[in-house]
Amino acid sequence: MKQDEKKGTPNEASLSRTFTSDLRGRQSVRATFKLSEGCIEAISIVAAHLGIKQKSLFDHLAEDARSLRSIAREIQDVKLEKQGRIQKTYVISRRSLLSLENVSKNFNAPRDALVEFSVQRLLPIIAKERKKHEKRKQMLKEIGDHFEEGGILLNTLKESLDIEDPIFQKFESIMAVYENAYHHMTSFVEKGKIIEEFQPDHLKSVWIIARD
Repeated sequence: MKQDEKKGTPNEASLSRTFTSDLRGRQSVRATFKLSEGCIEAISIVAAHLGIKQKSLFDHLAEDARSLRSIAREIQDVKLEKQGRIQKTYVISRRSLLSLENVSKNFNAPRDALVEFSVQRLLPIIAKERKKHEKRKQMLKEIGDHFEEGGILLNTLKESLDIEDPIFQKFESIMAVYENAYHHMTSFVEKGKIIEEFQPDHLKSVWIIARD
């Protein structure tokens, strides 16, 4: 076999390096930030209501380089008040962490503040989800009433027909599936209650005490 065939073509070598670099960038690492309570709540709310992992959310925020640099320019050379901030560790990709650290270093902007102001961009999404949550609660009540009516009808069928009757059995199967779905919907709405107590002003309060 020829020597160049053993080593692979230049294009293959370049592709291999790119692929390896991409995989390393996607590796999960733990990063600790000191954030406001409102920021932590906002991250949890968006992740829960949109059904995405917090890691994916951080990736989305950190990989938007243009927005990140724009935020960094606004908070360049500032210092953050330590009081009232909570230490929180998240699992994020190595690439996202490096992006945050590079922008923080290049603009002399606090890394925690970059996260805070980036998360503020999620406020319109949270406002939209809050409205959806209220609609879900209303619709869940109607679904609950309908489910109860189905239960009453099932009992009527049981009394009117033999339990071996195919009509009763089919409807009983339907109600079993309905019950399972109703419990899942109820659980989802219950988990969403965190958005009811969320105060957007708490997220907007990023305490800047001075500029260097």
